[in-house]
Amino acid sequence: MTDLLTRAEYAAIAADLDLPRTPFIDGKFRVGTGKDMETLNPATGEVLATISTAGLEDVELAVQKAREAFDQGHWSRADPSHRKDVLIKLVKYMTRRRRELAVMESLESGKPIRDCELIDLPEAMACLKWHAETADKIYDQTAPTGDDAIAMVVREPIGVVAAVLPWNFPLLMLAWKIGPALAAGCSVIVKPAEQTSLTALRVAELAHMAGVPRGVLQVLPGDGPSVGEPLGRHMDVDMVTFTGSTETGKRFLTYAGESNLKKVTLECGGKNPAVVLKDAENLDHVAEHVVNAAFWNMGENCSAASRLIVHSAVKAPLLERITARLRDWKTGDPLDPANHLGVLIDAEHCKKVSAYLKEGDAADGPYITPKVYEVAKDDPKAKDEIFGPILAVIEVASTDEAIAVANDTSYGLAASVFTSHVRTALRAARQIKAGTVTVNCYGEGNHATPFGGYKQSGFGGRDNGIHAHDQYTETKTIWVDLSDPKDGDNVG
Repeated sequence: MTDLLTRAEYAAIAADLDLPRTPFIDGKFRVGTGKDMETLNPATGEVLATISTAGLEDVELAVQKAREAFDQGHWSRADPSHRKDVLIKLVKYMTRRRRELAVMESLESGKPIRDCELIDLPEAMACLKWHAETADKIYDQTAPTGDDAIAMVVREPIGVVAAVLPWNFPLLMLAWKIGPALAAGCSVIVKPAEQTSLTALRVAELAHMAGVPRGVLQVLPGDGPSVGEPLGRHMDVDMVTFTGSTETGKRFLTYAGESNLKKVTLECGGKNPAVVLKDAENLDHVAEHVVNAAFWNMGENCSAASRLIVHSAVKAPLLERITARLRDWKTGDPLDPANHLGVLIDAEHCKKVSAYLKEGDAADGPYITPKVYEVAKDDPKAKDEIFGPILAVIEVASTDEAIAVANDTSYGLAASVFTSHVRTALRAARQIKAGTVTVNCYGEGNHATPFGGYKQSGFGGRDNGIHAHDQYTETKTIWVDLSDPKDGDNVG
């Protein structure tokens, strides 16, 4: 585990940062043709950098270079072990620059530096390494046939991939996308969120230094209409992988339908339940996981357990423990490693989240301390994806009611079940409609397990695991006729 520095030491790193300020296209930084965009420190409001954004001309150039790189085959048709070695070298470069990347991430997103150092950056590098190591260990197949034929089922990289990222986990979501896509042999164009472009630009530079060829990994900072939509509609983009709001995700389905029917994978919103049944043991353990699930990353997390569905028999003692646990979660300056919580991403989002606060719970500038509200199951706090540090507590009287309430949402990304009965746990995990269900803990699995949702939480594929590799490839059947022509006109 990385040892945390002091607030003063992180501030010194921040003062010395040389921040990237332009799109990264065809192996180098170049001034974009779009409007300049200020990236802000949400904790202070200060301008970190003025970024030259990509315009339509840059999108066209990036797609052209991505296609050329793919067709040339230096990456797409390379030995998988070569791609593995290059991606592992990228991880080594990121390790050397880990403090710089962590501080950049904290400054631009408002995330606490302790999370950037101890969770996001290590997880991002581990994700890249996992997919790198997997690149030369995925076997193609042969299908059963008679002696007169052989049928090979092979994977081929899908081509040019546009990866559209959210602002809540900039580095980690970058790794979730580019890890399997690059390992599969694709060319990738990254469109980071407007608020958080810096680390994606730096990683692209490090990837080129590590040996990723020109045009294979490019980054286009800018807004949705200028970059995201043109990529989504581009006739020479083969796939879009998107993480963000359900509303925006649906637009990419429209863009695909109105252009070349490109493949689209969506990882979207969630209103995830933590279900605590009456036989749950060790309520201190449950409270620890519920607090982490609801408030980690200021609740700006698509898999946040923002609904606590709790049996009436254990509600009071559990809420007492949650309140006590929250006292250890300090909110404040993101660069101070003593703080577990930083600030919300920007003033607009802070205003949105503040609208759900009760009277007397107003936000303190950009900071919102965690709030726990007991609500009815049809309260907006129990229905809407707030994406902030607000936990809605819903009391239930039975396991069946708990499961019904858990499923009473248009989302289905993640869920947790706390119970001491194995049969109850497994039945509940089967009955709750979510892509990931954890038992007696909060989590998202690991790099080997697929992550994505049911219903309006996801579409078209999964991040992580072998399933992520599969979604960046096309499956091809090659049928070879082995019959002897002397035997007649056998047709395979």
